[in-house]
Amino acid sequence: MGAHEEQRLRELRQVVYREFVEEGRPPTAAEAARRLQIGVEEVLAGWGHLHDRHVLVLDHDRVGIRMAHPFSATPMHFVVASAEQKWWGGCAWDSFGIMAALDRQVLVATTCLGCGRPLALLADPQAPPSEPYVAHFLVPASRWWDDVVRTCSNIRLACSRDHVEDWAGGGGERLGAIVDLGTMWRLGKVWYGDRLHDDHRRRTPGEATAVFAELGLTGPFWTMPDPAAAGEGR
Repeated sequence: MGAHEEQRLRELRQVVYREFVEEGRPPTAAEAARRLQIGVEEVLAGWGHLHDRHVLVLDHDRVGIRMAHPFSATPMHFVVASAEQKWWGGCAWDSFGIMAALDRQVLVATTCLGCGRPLALLADPQAPPSEPYVAHFLVPASRWWDDVVRTCSNIRLACSRDHVEDWAGGGGERLGAIVDLGTMWRLGKVWYGDRLHDDHRRRTPGEATAVFAELGLTGPFWTMPDPAAAGEGR
């Protein structure tokens, strides 16, 4: 793909993120076409390329935006709000990602994975949260893009490690990786801090694995697959 086509893809990506930030929702293909003064078919073709590259997530019909990490077009357990706008966070990670991408304080509301109790926290880019909550990742990194919506739906917060273990019924396939809230905050900042920049570049699997390792997230659960085998990282 040539330089002109790559620039168009960047513009198609950015129009989605601008709409999410300003309106709390993604643009329709017709809205994006009007903003960029191109045809709807060109928008859909470009979004299709971005979906296949794991830059955006389209709906099943490939005509609407389902997710543009860290934003979701529909409810997914997390509500994130600033003083000006409200968004659906795709997951615990994405909720801190919205904080990081906007570089502003946001309120995060969700429920405990284990007991269902309402949980709330102030996510501040200047300081990690003090709450004793933990995050649970069900799906290992090598399988995230098998069904990315399912993956995000299963990155949840819980009151404590005990509540995650109770939910998992003692372990087995339902017990993935448990991460403390401070690490989740740092992961959100590192991963999403430049997400709204025009020159944002997705990490390679090796770069992603290195980020996880720097935060103490190591082992097979956090190892990204080779791109030749299963595509790039989140």
